[in-house]
Amino acid sequence: MLIKKKNNHIKNLFQNKYIKYRTKDFYKMIISLFFVGFSTFSILYSIQPILPIFSKKFFLTPSESSLALSISTVSMAFGILFISPLSNLFGRRKIISLSLFIASVLTIFCSFSQNWLEVVILRAFIGFSLSGVTSISILYLSEEVDINSLPLCIGLYISGNTIGGFFGRLISNIIVHFFSWRMVFLTIGCLSLFFSILSLINLPLSKHFKKSNLNLKCLFKRFLLPFKIETCLILFLFGFFFMGSFVSLFNYIGYRLIMKPFLLNPIFISFLSIIYLIGVYSSPKASFLSRKYGKKNLLTYSLYIMLIGVLLTYFNNLLIIIFGLFCFTTGFFLAHSTASSWISILTKYYKLEISSLYFFFYYIGSSLFGSFIGIFWFFWGWNGVFCVLNLVLFFSLILVKKISNKIKII
Repeated sequence: MLIKKKNNHIKNLFQNKYIKYRTKDFYKMIISLFFVGFSTFSILYSIQPILPIFSKKFFLTPSESSLALSISTVSMAFGILFISPLSNLFGRRKIISLSLFIASVLTIFCSFSQNWLEVVILRAFIGFSLSGVTSISILYLSEEVDINSLPLCIGLYISGNTIGGFFGRLISNIIVHFFSWRMVFLTIGCLSLFFSILSLINLPLSKHFKKSNLNLKCLFKRFLLPFKIETCLILFLFGFFFMGSFVSLFNYIGYRLIMKPFLLNPIFISFLSIIYLIGVYSSPKASFLSRKYGKKNLLTYSLYIMLIGVLLTYFNNLLIIIFGLFCFTTGFFLAHSTASSWISILTKYYKLEISSLYFFFYYIGSSLFGSFIGIFWFFWGWNGVFCVLNLVLFFSLILVKKISNKIKII
């Protein structure tokens, strides 16, 4: 009996171990989540290059055509608040794989759409499904990974998002040139379907997940709690401002470069998305830099880099503008990785609520800023966009100073 108890104790100690750097489970988890993030953002952004095709085929204005992308990010943002709590009941790993599986199947269905309304409805459901990946992946990491390796893991996961977004745009451009827009959905959907099955097989089982029943009243109260904590609220605003400014800069810099004095070909402008790949390096690098300089300092430095990037876009010199975009993108991925990892270690008991709210604001920023800054572009051109972006980043710098150096665990 004593030996049996001792063996059970040893077994429990083993099961309670967190996944550590350079272990077998570490590599299985990172590779799986890398391709999960890759697939998610391939599905999300592969539609961007074919929006002009939709305009011609379905007789749409540019703003109507862009609805296929914005409806996905909006439904994703709100889906985070609904799907995330389900992971408390069914488990993180199952929700991640099932969400990507459903989104992949719906993407394949998109290739058979007969009218514009079908495309929009399917894209709304796709965004809603993908919310089960975007919010829960980092939550899964924060529960299962050793705290010293967590920032690196989050950085690598974000790298997968970055490459996926770039790959989705690139492969979409190539496929639509040689085949059709239907083939874009079919290819991306089948590839993502394969990765969703792979993730279900290879993602390590949750060892620290605790199942809990859904109590809507209690859940509502738990979602309100983070708004009473200053650090949480500031990090939510960071997600909103960072993603909003990033999307806005790349949305409207294209219009600036098409006009005088640049008059660039739209095909050349589409290759600016290669700059996104800096996130593959800077996202994991944020882990090392935050340990060296501290999260608060790294956020401050990242914002200064973003500000320098915006300032450089004001010059009428193409090389300076490209360098400015390079600086801004580097700062963005450093800032986002730092804020994401901070959110993950900020909470002990409310991981799901705080993580979900951060990504809710993150994707709402992506959806709202594009339309909001479009007003300034319409009336004042690049001067208007330039001023708003600078104002947002200066405000973010003020918010950084209000964050406490001491992390209050709740």
